[in-house]
Amino acid sequence: MSAAPIIEIHDLHFSYEKRKILNGVSLSIPRGSKVAVLGASGCGKSTLLKLIMGQLQPERGRVLVDGEDVHALDNDDLYRLRRKMGVMFQVSGLFSDLSTFENVAFPMREHTDLPEAMIRDLVLMKLHAVGLRGARQLMPGELSGGMERRVALARATALDPMLLLYDEPFAGLDPISLNVIARLLRRLSDALDTSSIVVTYDVSESLKVVDYVYFLADGRIVAEGPSQEIIHSRDPFVHQFLHAQPEGPVHFHYHAQDLETDLGMQATAR
Repeated sequence: MSAAPIIEIHDLHFSYEKRKILNGVSLSIPRGSKVAVLGASGCGKSTLLKLIMGQLQPERGRVLVDGEDVHALDNDDLYRLRRKMGVMFQVSGLFSDLSTFENVAFPMREHTDLPEAMIRDLVLMKLHAVGLRGARQLMPGELSGGMERRVALARATALDPMLLLYDEPFAGLDPISLNVIARLLRRLSDALDTSSIVVTYDVSESLKVVDYVYFLADGRIVAEGPSQEIIHSRDPFVHQFLHAQPEGPVHFHYHAQDLETDLGMQATAR
């Protein structure tokens, strides 16, 4: 019998006040899989991660992580479940007053009773895995954007989590740093034998590191499939997104009334 999915999402709805963000999202992520959720900026990708982590409450629907209903848990059980997750935040989220070493050591000290000597060795191994063992005394303000993301990645894997969540890990990176981060995501996920979810709008890099892709638009999953099959998809949304075409199901302009009306002008017939 196959193992139960690491994540199951059923008919998930969420709004920010009157603005509908998710409108019936359903998906299932097998254990050990590497999955990307792709979509345009503002489509609800980061919101979906926050719902998986229990940071937000849905209007309706269920999120099961490791078989547990996230939004039915009390605070103690939610924090217990979160200790099984590693998160790489969109803006890295490093503690600005702590060194690189101390940032990676923080979750170990917070959630374990390991002796300092063991924490030191583990931190150095985590930093070595991302190529920054020699930068352990640097402060976040002394790091480049790519280095900062690598420290955030080391911290996300500090407790060898069962689930890694990456929120726009490629945003704002130069081509070299972007390629390095993409390779690290895949290598560390494989080495830890963990499940991974990458939410991003970067198609080319995400397809290098995941096995399966979901496309999110208009609050729903509009397409999905194995990464190698998605590349050849003729689905209008997928084709527009993969080829960065301006015309298609995804509209550049946010819904608004006519420009002439907004400007107080009377449209004239020609």
